[in-house]
Amino acid sequence: MEERNNYDYGIKSTLAQCWAISGAWLLQIDLGLQVITSTIVIGALENNRPKNKNEFLTITSEEASWFGSLQYLFTPLGNFFSLVLLDRLGHKKCMILTTIPCLGAQIILYYAKNIEMLYVSSSMMALSIGFLNPPSLGYTGEVCDPKLRGTLTSSMNIFYYVGTIILTMMYSITKQWRLTMIVATVFPILTIIILLTAPESPMWLLANGKHLKAHRNLRRLRGKVSHEKCENEFQEMIKYSVPAKSDKPNHNNNTNDWKQLFKPEVLRPFRLMMMYFFFKNLFSVLPLLPYLVSIFNKFGAPVNVEWTISFSMSLCIAGSVMAVFLIRILGKRLLTLFSLSVCSVCYIIIGLIGVNWTNTEPLKSWIVLILFLTNNLISSAGLTPIAWTLLTEVFPAKSKNIACNLSTASFFVITFFMTKFYPELSILVEFYNVFTINGIIGLFGCIYFYFCLPETENKTLQEISEFFK
Repeated sequence: MEERNNYDYGIKSTLAQCWAISGAWLLQIDLGLQVITSTIVIGALENNRPKNKNEFLTITSEEASWFGSLQYLFTPLGNFFSLVLLDRLGHKKCMILTTIPCLGAQIILYYAKNIEMLYVSSSMMALSIGFLNPPSLGYTGEVCDPKLRGTLTSSMNIFYYVGTIILTMMYSITKQWRLTMIVATVFPILTIIILLTAPESPMWLLANGKHLKAHRNLRRLRGKVSHEKCENEFQEMIKYSVPAKSDKPNHNNNTNDWKQLFKPEVLRPFRLMMMYFFFKNLFSVLPLLPYLVSIFNKFGAPVNVEWTISFSMSLCIAGSVMAVFLIRILGKRLLTLFSLSVCSVCYIIIGLIGVNWTNTEPLKSWIVLILFLTNNLISSAGLTPIAWTLLTEVFPAKSKNIACNLSTASFFVITFFMTKFYPELSILVEFYNVFTINGIIGLFGCIYFYFCLPETENKTLQEISEFFK
């Protein structure tokens, strides 16, 4: 086995890398802003609920479900644009491009006069969300040195939840959703400014034959160290990047890459990821975000709904920080089984209490709210971060780019259907029974992952790939 280098560039390198990926961190804040937008708009406008007497726009429950779910329906189109443009334009330009539909959507929301304008803004946010993750995650992974890569990459999820908290707190203070949207345009504008100062990924430059600029950028990312100090890392980058580029012009190789998708070592992890994304969505609250105001109102606890949503997102940040340490201690398999089982039990208890405790309203309201928030904390400490980490590990190298994009697109399709039809399901089986059903399904998920989910922590990508053959 090839000897591994110990990279020790010092504190200047750490600061340089943090500055370089600060644009990617801001993109995650933009992502959080966009995802939580539907929660605020629907909470303010659904069923003649405007709190501002000057607000003229209202939406029905059906229109609300479309507005909340369109955010995920067109996301695969953003994934497609990312797949097509990433190799051509590079990570930096793609990250700048992804802020444009985000900024446009926020401006359209501010001036929205009818439901059609809300739909257009939601579709534009979907394009931005789909376009955003591949370049930002890829850039972070490529510019960070091996010693910092895991820590800095795992921190991305924290900034996503920071974005959700910022928007909900702004709305809690202003009480005006239009004002909140226009103030939020500061973030994509700031993101563009920061990204313009960031260096392009050395690996992308190498893959495009720009060796001198790649070496210059690598030295900049390592704290402006000497040419010799980063030479070993640069040679390793050449070894991995240049051969990958030489394969691309060959049409037969492109065709073979697509044929790889039908091999067992790709189909099996793809099936695993689809199951993981399904169970993640059951308990991560992502499909419920557009309806959180309504859900908290139905719980009936005497709390300020807007501030409760902010507190819920704060718990998700705490969970994301916990995940950084828990994954190392417990491993991904055990943490998955633990978080899924706890979340399932929480949901089952919420459902049973909601249906059967009819004469203890104040106590019942507080218990179901606390259990719901506990579920948010546990899922963000296990299911949510592990899902995206597994996505980068389980596919073989040759088909990873295509398989990851297809998996991500499929995830958003699943999210669309779960978001769109949640109101109908809630009416069909009644509100609290939805939690009971999801909890029971989650227990079956524990059985599935016990037999089918391998432990990937502290294993090489080759060892993981061998498991699925």
